[in-house]
Amino acid sequence: MAGNVLTVEKPLIGMIHLPPLAGSVGYRQQGTKPVLDVALRDLYALQAGGVDAVLVENMGDAPFAIDAPRETIAMMAVVVDRLSEKSDIPIGVNVLRNDPVAAMSIAAATGAAFIRVNVFAGVAFTDQGIIEGHARDLLWLKRDLGTETRILADIHVKHAAHLTQLEEAAIDAARNGPDALVISGIGTGKPADPENVQRAKGASDLPVFVGSGVRIDNLSRYREADGFIVGTALKEDGRLGSPIDVDRVRALADAVASLRSGE
Repeated sequence: MAGNVLTVEKPLIGMIHLPPLAGSVGYRQQGTKPVLDVALRDLYALQAGGVDAVLVENMGDAPFAIDAPRETIAMMAVVVDRLSEKSDIPIGVNVLRNDPVAAMSIAAATGAAFIRVNVFAGVAFTDQGIIEGHARDLLWLKRDLGTETRILADIHVKHAAHLTQLEEAAIDAARNGPDALVISGIGTGKPADPENVQRAKGASDLPVFVGSGVRIDNLSRYREADGFIVGTALKEDGRLGSPIDVDRVRALADAVASLRSGE
């Protein structure tokens, strides 16, 4: 289902972490169905819990290639397409480690509403090596495809080292034309620094999302944020590899609703 997640006040975006796909080290050569079953299970739990959108990510493909293999992209497109058919809320795509051209292509083909780009502009030093942003290629493709897919661009993305100051990175990312910025901690599930949210907001007029480490017990620290992307905290016992826990989703969704109302 398409839609503009940026029109929602402080949207809560829940993560769907896919099992290993074709082209990854952990792929079990069982085809698309087992992957889709897991994804649909998590989609229904996220919807029932009250998130505003979901972001589909090939998290199970570690160790990641910088650019996803063709077979990974093909399988992910099939999964996202089926999720889009079943979803009542906007779907987003993030192709790891940093393949925004694949993500935009999948989004355009399936009607997904937005993509997350880990390295949109500048350079990041990661466990996959040096990753360079390709904002121009991505925006050119978006224009060529005639899609309205929104771009959520990380600055100082997790699992990476960066040479610039955060404000510089925010300014550089913003001048390349994304629709929102994303601030994360140092790794998956690690809390972002609330001061970094304020610094990013001060560097541009774009919405700023918190992209890792958001939980009920620290949500109030991110009052200045314009949205939240949450994965680990919504899973059973808060464990990365577990299924989505609808009660955890509902509790965090209620907490975000209270934040919107100023409570």
